Amino acid sequence: MTQAGVALLVAYVVGAVPFAQLAARLTRGTDLRLVGSGTVSGTSLYQVAGFWPLAIAGVLDVGKGAAGPLLASRSPTLAALAGGAAVAGHNWSPFLRFAGGRGISPAIGALTVTAWPGAVLLLAGLAIGRLTRQTGAVCFVVYLALVPLAATSRGSAGALAAAAVLIPMLVKRLAGNRPPAERTATTYLRRLVFDRDEPPPRDRSPGRPR
Repeated sequence: MTQAGVALLVAYVVGAVPFAQLAARLTRGTDLRLVGSGTVSGTSLYQVAGFWPLAIAGVLDVGKGAAGPLLASRSPTLAALAGGAAVAGHNWSPFLRFAGGRGISPAIGALTVTAWPGAVLLLAGLAIGRLTRQTGAVCFVVYLALVPLAATSRGSAGALAAAAVLIPMLVKRLAGNRPPAERTATTYLRRLVFDRDEPPPRDRSPGRPR
């Protein structure tokens, strides 16, 4: 395997380490894949275990996103691709049977190395989303601005670095961990913009409360 291939593989495997899942298991004995939407994310971890496990897992998730780009730092193109590989590993982890998170924390880590203004933008979007309780919608707006900002501040290398982490994040928002019973345009739009599925249909059978 070439040196570039090794760097990408290492970035993917390190990115796939599910720190949020490990924290939930160690502190509460809970499998995050069975909680809420089934996403192995900071939001799910916070709901299950609280702030400190979230803070520790979050720092580790940021660090694992930075590992691959640091390993490939001599080549801006390879570093950008390594950042994307780390996010893909986080989103589709072989340690979780290819379930995973949304990729924001490892993307912040990767962009800290390759295009730091993009990391600041993602971090700000995450903070604003949490404060307003509209994380999905706010992060969608941030995603739209991510590549233009990175391109303006860091040129073509920055644009590539932003695109490399953005693509797996958008794909995961669309695909989710639990595919809907009926795939409709509305379902995918809700996933893309708001990062959530259609609410389950209400039972209208006789004798049921409405």
